Amino acid sequence: MKFKVYVEYDAEYEGFVADVPTLPGCMSQGKTEDEALKNIKEAIVGYLKVLKKHKRTIPSEEVRYITVGV
Repeated sequence: MKFKVYVEYDAEYEGFVADVPTLPGCMSQGKTEDEALKNIKEAIVGYLKVLKKHKRTIPSEEVRYITVGV
């Protein structure tokens, strides 16, 4: 499975934060971008195991993101 992961630098943490919007609350971090990506992969695997254990549906990545200017 593939999921969109948003990675951004956090100056306060002095590292990178990774977030998976399709999986609410599935986030991780790392001092380098590579470390954050490694950690988020582990977080995704854990998240999916919990969903499976509780017989929950895996959210679909079939979403559209639309940018709206204000």
